[in-house]
Amino acid sequence: MASEPIRDPVKVVGTAKAAVASVQPFATGEPMNACHRASWFPPLILCCALLAPAAAAQAADTKREGELLYLQMHKVLSHPRCVNCHPKDDTPKQGEAARVHVPPMTRGPQSHGPAGLQCGACHQEQNNTASGVPGAPHWHLAPRTMAWQGLSAGELCRALVDRKKNGNRSIEATVKHLSEDALVAWAWNPGADASGKAREPVPVPRDEFIKTVQAWARTGAACPK
Repeated sequence: MASEPIRDPVKVVGTAKAAVASVQPFATGEPMNACHRASWFPPLILCCALLAPAAAAQAADTKREGELLYLQMHKVLSHPRCVNCHPKDDTPKQGEAARVHVPPMTRGPQSHGPAGLQCGACHQEQNNTASGVPGAPHWHLAPRTMAWQGLSAGELCRALVDRKKNGNRSIEATVKHLSEDALVAWAWNPGADASGKAREPVPVPRDEFIKTVQAWARTGAACPK
């Protein structure tokens, strides 16, 4: 019966060193003849046999860690505070129920609203406490290629890392966008509506979300199935 692969990296390295040290001619600098080369190959094969399962197990563990980190991020990215500005059509949405924007509004050619009535005409750089209109710098819809509405966790994650669907951003640029963009940050400070009722912010504290995004990127930006 085959033995269980050694998953402890310390044990793997120790066993591999012992195998290499057993090749005395090579270790002492003596020129390798045919016999020496023959004695070298079994320990080399043993090293590979020991290290490969451990490396594969470590890669699988890292990928799983990345998937779990993304699922924490998804609690924010899938919240109406974010998805309302990432619609699958050309109409922005409002509220926790993702209602059609009132008054009626369309995306416009640059996702900033139609000519003559762009998003910034009503949505200023901060929330308007008198009218209840939310506000943040450069208020606009995400491009049509960045539609998140209706996507599963895995689909949204894969769209987030696909440069054809994320605004041509690298992973580093995506981390910067999610961590520093003022419009993204509005999701934690959405203000109150016209009746004075506070809007529901995204469910994860911002500093925790940023740390999670950074850790997700460091582990390879893996996505769940």
